Amino acid sequence: MRRALLLGLGMTLYALACPAAMAAGITGTEHWVGNGDVRIHLWEKSQGTPEGKPIVVLAHGSATAGRESFDLQVPGKPSYSLMDRLAREGFDVFALDTRGFGRSTRPAGHMTTAQAKDDLRAAVDYVLTLRGAAKVDLVGWSWGTQYGGMYVMENPDKVRRYVSYAQMHVDSPDVARRRARIDFFRANAYVTIPEAGWKPRFTSMAPASVNEEEVVDSFAKAAVIAEPSSPTGPQLDLATSLPMVNPRLVTVPTLLIHGQHDDVADTDGLLPFFAQLPNPRKAYVIVPEAGHMMHLQKGHLLFQHELVGFLKAP
Repeated sequence: MRRALLLGLGMTLYALACPAAMAAGITGTEHWVGNGDVRIHLWEKSQGTPEGKPIVVLAHGSATAGRESFDLQVPGKPSYSLMDRLAREGFDVFALDTRGFGRSTRPAGHMTTAQAKDDLRAAVDYVLTLRGAAKVDLVGWSWGTQYGGMYVMENPDKVRRYVSYAQMHVDSPDVARRRARIDFFRANAYVTIPEAGWKPRFTSMAPASVNEEEVVDSFAKAAVIAEPSSPTGPQLDLATSLPMVNPRLVTVPTLLIHGQHDDVADTDGLLPFFAQLPNPRKAYVIVPEAGHMMHLQKGHLLFQHELVGFLKAP
């Protein structure tokens, strides 16, 4: 088995530009993890000293990287940073960029969901060694529920609790739309998305009323910088390889959560999955005023409340 090289000596401590986070004593730290010939970027947020705190690892979706997904800093609207909320709740929070995304190595050809799962493995091993811990809490969003779920199946001894947020299934409406583009995905390992192209995800099946224009604009501006080209390997896997997660092998306490207007997650597709989860410590939550981008929509505070409550419950 390949080992992750611990390259923590190269970490850089950032003084954050967000006044609310700075006032709360929240700091951000950059880490790099070696996984064979791939360098994986990890972004950490914590309030005060991170040692000894429960650890949360966030797994991003199929379009953009971890920091831009989970630590979006919107001027005048600090509540939209999920990482800052978790840091204020006493967690040591890490968001990775799998290969092909953000600051991590970008392979020339297609990357796969299995490779993303291996990058997550390297990131979790690095964090556990860094903090001298035995387990993490894992939160996967969208495509992150696939490589995150695959990781949980293989490593239940390293995951205390698992949150599957906006999980797709084989009959998801948005997945059906991706199948029409299989030939395009196979022919192009990466695709360029202009700034305006990042915005329609907020209204795919969600009414405009669940969004705040400043948040949508901030996300689009951050995403187009982080992803000058976005890998299509995840899209190809989602269009051709579902289901990738066997619920009977997800044995840790699990929360399934999605927005009322999500275009990949719905009760028809996910209640059967939920019923097969073997651990009796499980919950299924639907959040109003939210779609697939729930953590960046008006339902984000209720989402954060449910997430924190599940992670902090006895």
